[in-house]
Amino acid sequence: MLNNEDMMQEYEPQLITLEDNEGNEVEFELLDVVDYENEEYIVLIENDEDAQDVVILKIESVDDETENYVGIDDEELLSNVFEAFKEKYKDEFDFE
Repeated sequence: MLNNEDMMQEYEPQLITLEDNEGNEVEFELLDVVDYENEEYIVLIENDEDAQDVVILKIESVDDETENYVGIDDEELLSNVFEAFKEKYKDEFDFE
């Protein structure tokens, strides 16, 4: 049986490097992929111990091996996807 220390040693975050609007590379940790209204959204947090805000991007498949992550301008959609994420993890995280 694994104890908490063993589990922490086995945990390897999935990291994704994206380019911001200014061309700078920024590393994010993948938190989850959320299905919402027949679309998929990736939920990320900057790979920085001080990061507090998540980033939600729509996943668009280009082909079987390639995905694009697209920013979302619709605040209501962002809020709804984040609420779905919070509901899924309500017992694991304190979102306040």
